[in-house]
Amino acid sequence: MQLQVLNSPFNQEQAELLNRILPTLTESQKVWLSGYLAASSSTLALGALNAQTSVLPNQSTGKNISKDVTILYGSQTGNAKGLANKTGKQLEGNGFKVTISSMSDFKANNIKKVQNLLIIVSTHGEGDPPDNALSFHEFLHSKRAPKLDDLHFSVLALGDSSYEFFCQTGKEFDSRLEELGGTRLYPRFDCDVDYDEPASEWLQGVLSSLSEAEGSNPAPVAAAATNLVETVYSRSNPFRAEVLENINLNGRGSHKETRHLEISLEGSGLSYEPGDSLGIYPENDPALVELLLAELKWDSETGVTLNKQGDILSLKEALKSYYEITTVTKPLLQKLAELSGNETLQELLAPGNEEKLKTYIHGRDLVDFVRDYGVWGTSAQEFVSILRKIPARLYSIASSLSASPDEVHLTIGAVRYDAHGRERKGVCSILTAERLQPGDTLPVFIQHNENFKLPANSDTPIIMVGPGTGVAPFRSFMQEREEAGAEGKAWMFFGDQHFVTDFLYQTEWQKWMKNGVLTKMDVAFSRDTDKKVYVQHRMLEQSKELFAWLEEGAVIYICGDEKHMAHDVHKIFLDIIEKEGGMSRENAEAYLAELQQQKRYQRDVY
Repeated sequence: MQLQVLNSPFNQEQAELLNRILPTLTESQKVWLSGYLAASSSTLALGALNAQTSVLPNQSTGKNISKDVTILYGSQTGNAKGLANKTGKQLEGNGFKVTISSMSDFKANNIKKVQNLLIIVSTHGEGDPPDNALSFHEFLHSKRAPKLDDLHFSVLALGDSSYEFFCQTGKEFDSRLEELGGTRLYPRFDCDVDYDEPASEWLQGVLSSLSEAEGSNPAPVAAAATNLVETVYSRSNPFRAEVLENINLNGRGSHKETRHLEISLEGSGLSYEPGDSLGIYPENDPALVELLLAELKWDSETGVTLNKQGDILSLKEALKSYYEITTVTKPLLQKLAELSGNETLQELLAPGNEEKLKTYIHGRDLVDFVRDYGVWGTSAQEFVSILRKIPARLYSIASSLSASPDEVHLTIGAVRYDAHGRERKGVCSILTAERLQPGDTLPVFIQHNENFKLPANSDTPIIMVGPGTGVAPFRSFMQEREEAGAEGKAWMFFGDQHFVTDFLYQTEWQKWMKNGVLTKMDVAFSRDTDKKVYVQHRMLEQSKELFAWLEEGAVIYICGDEKHMAHDVHKIFLDIIEKEGGMSRENAEAYLAELQQQKRYQRDVY
């Protein structure tokens, strides 16, 4: 029996898997389904479908479910960890015994002892697991992974649909656990950057499955705000913070523009540690909004409803302050294709045209799309209803609360480039560079990052690699260590284009060198010589001493661009360990993996 489920509360994946997941559906979904089938009762409808599909080997029968639940999270920026903790509280409130662990802290072979497993994991970079999920992911996908016939599991995947490999890590965990014999408690949920509501729906489904299996009724997860959302200032309830300073750090003649922002947290109750990030909800460039409105040709003052709560803004204000308009993604194009009925667009999305689609998406925004394909036959409300909210931008904090109470400092590089015949601008970076003045306010929140923290023992040596705006968290580290009187050695590698114009926070680094807070500093300015020199070249020049620091127990910190810099720096560390340690490449990789396991190799990359 093939169901065609349209205009329903089920997402596309649920529709495709409906015959397999019936035992896991919530009561509201069962009621809807029973109405859809026009059966006399939901029990009869479900029974009829089950008679045709039977219970598959990897489908929960809802019997003999333990009260013990293990939650494993893989998190690069802290979102998955936060959801894991809040999920644990909700489960404990329903009488379950919960164990929460980072994947890197979990003894992988103990997975065979777990009966109920919840995986909450983000996807990083080009579909990669976050750093603290790497070892567990590798183990589970290796031949060493045990059979898991007694395991009940569910996966909550976090991602960003503007990336090609959306929620890839969560999908891989989900399919691998099934391959190993595990049974789904509840279907995997793939969450975009605005994850509160789908995460709460997933949690309610998991609770219902667990509680139904042991004969109890779960306490409901509150709708709208949900128990996964903090009531204090947070990502879902940002603090409106005043801008105190906005300074260009680059000298006259630089090809770059790097803004130093000082923001007041007074009255917010927010606190942070070095290594944490500040989230900012930006607004779109008014000029870009006007350009889009001119193409859409709708009345800019038309009211549009934003959310389930019924909030209404004018179309112009909604496009400026609420909806993302600078990125085109495959999921968005699929929805727009349904609205417009454009055959050319549908052909672009057809199987086999993946490379052509990828080429079209790159560097284009909503203005480009409307110019190319139009939005025929749709209203303003229909159009905006398929757009996603403007995602927050996370920036590594460049200050210490100990040194600057009630303040947070940021280092933001302005992003400008040309694509498809138009100048493009970074949403948040150009807001700060062109439109933000002292006295203005920004909606902000603290994003805690347990994966990028100073060692507990301040005598531990640290090695910091942070070219360009990657310098930000290390300014925070130095301020914190100076305030605490830390005596451990510290070594900084910094790089940029030109010494004269691009040596960010130069006088501060010189002060820390002079007073001993910073032990060593190596710099690389790539455009000051005929041969481009980067931080990894400086590291290689110092390979013997770098390896000696590692042998002394130093912790490595890397911050900056993941795709190029962080990849190159990782390779150089392997080269250094192989050379100076007299090891094979395989042993050098094992050495570095052990550093990572010991939290002595930490990255804050983007």
